[in-house]
Amino acid sequence: MKRREFLLGSSAAAGAIGVGGFGLASAAPELVIQSASFTLRDQVTTGMVSLSSDAPPPVLRGRQGEAMRLPVRNSTLDYTAMHWHGLRIPNAMDGVPYLTQMPIGPNELFDYEFTPPDAGTYWYHPHCMTMEQMAYGLTGVMVISEAEDPGFDSEQVINLRDFRLDDEDQFLPAYTQRGAARAGTFGNLQTANWLDTPVYDHVSGGLVRLRVVNTDTTRIYRLHLAGGKTRIIAWDGHPVDVELPLPSAEDPLLVGPGQRVDFAVAMPSGKGQMVDLVAKLPGQPHRPMARLRAVGADVARDLQELKPLPPNPVARPDLTKAELHEFVFGWTPEGGEPNNGFCGSLGYNFWSINRTPWAGDAAEGGGPLAVLEMGKSYVLRLRNESPNLHPIHLHGLVFTPLKSNLRKLPPLLTDTMLLLKDEVVEIALVADNPGDWAFHCHVIEHQKTGLTGYIRVV
Repeated sequence: MKRREFLLGSSAAAGAIGVGGFGLASAAPELVIQSASFTLRDQVTTGMVSLSSDAPPPVLRGRQGEAMRLPVRNSTLDYTAMHWHGLRIPNAMDGVPYLTQMPIGPNELFDYEFTPPDAGTYWYHPHCMTMEQMAYGLTGVMVISEAEDPGFDSEQVINLRDFRLDDEDQFLPAYTQRGAARAGTFGNLQTANWLDTPVYDHVSGGLVRLRVVNTDTTRIYRLHLAGGKTRIIAWDGHPVDVELPLPSAEDPLLVGPGQRVDFAVAMPSGKGQMVDLVAKLPGQPHRPMARLRAVGADVARDLQELKPLPPNPVARPDLTKAELHEFVFGWTPEGGEPNNGFCGSLGYNFWSINRTPWAGDAAEGGGPLAVLEMGKSYVLRLRNESPNLHPIHLHGLVFTPLKSNLRKLPPLLTDTMLLLKDEVVEIALVADNPGDWAFHCHVIEHQKTGLTGYIRVV
């Protein structure tokens, strides 16, 4: 049987189970990928892509350990496939075209069904026609709740996104050759939940869980909070079990594309007082991306009332028995066009892993970057040979940074490692989820021009 035939057969083998946040399986609503319009700035921007015709993609909600069914229908003329970023789910549900499933064609439906083992903040986006659909809006947040209520008064989700618009508020080209060969093509309108500095009301003195997600195709946000008492409680979905310094205007937190951070926020006691999520953007003064406003009577909660979030069931690697694999990320001397089949190509290659560019999603004969054995521990050495930063994302598995040649790294569970210029980082993991797992830079122009591959767990 050919690999493509196998993928078609395995993708069609789904049964019906329940869906967290959407009711019973029989009533699970379809998530329809469709054209959209929205007033991002002054005029209505058309040609967007969302799960609604006139709104951003919704926050999808599930619960740890409870089955979810997410039927995705494609109503556009392009092909697509949906990836659930950061979730450790079965390989057939990972949403990577030609690797775990065939692309979803126009008016086709694919049932994604899985039981999330981990609570936390995750997100979803297409992995086919990736640049075009993501840049035009199709990035949404997914919240997997803990089995027990952690005790917050409220929650706020912030989805950070750039858009690249002309003077009539219509889309400029989403990518450029110059951008793809460097740090990426940046947008000129920075938004939170598709809005310019939205204000969200939360009870005075209350405890807010602030979930911040960078779903941009390019931008690395430099963030801190101003006002109120705060602490970092989760990183890339997983609870933080070490004390982390709070970011500041002088020492902001770098959050790369694909990364997430959860804050516990004690709202100010006075009505109208604000807690600001502040970003430092190149060439601009510090600006609030979103604001939390205190309203109502003071409930006088204290951060010390919160218990630590329960750990997710992630296996810890045994470093005394770990096998080492090395990966080099950099430019490539080869400029050929990758074969991405139905999933689009930027038309050129600039980037590579281990000095070999990805031949394309639909290319025949491309093998894994590494083969890992189920249950064994591994150390992956990630070397950035370029002057550009790369958020390196591994699907289906969770890893822990061990050390860097440039900085001290806290041992936080994560799925995305932001590599600095000339940085070498060692990460450790247990290969405990079988399948072919995509491994790539989450600057999408880098991913689509050679800086991608996959790791096989058998």
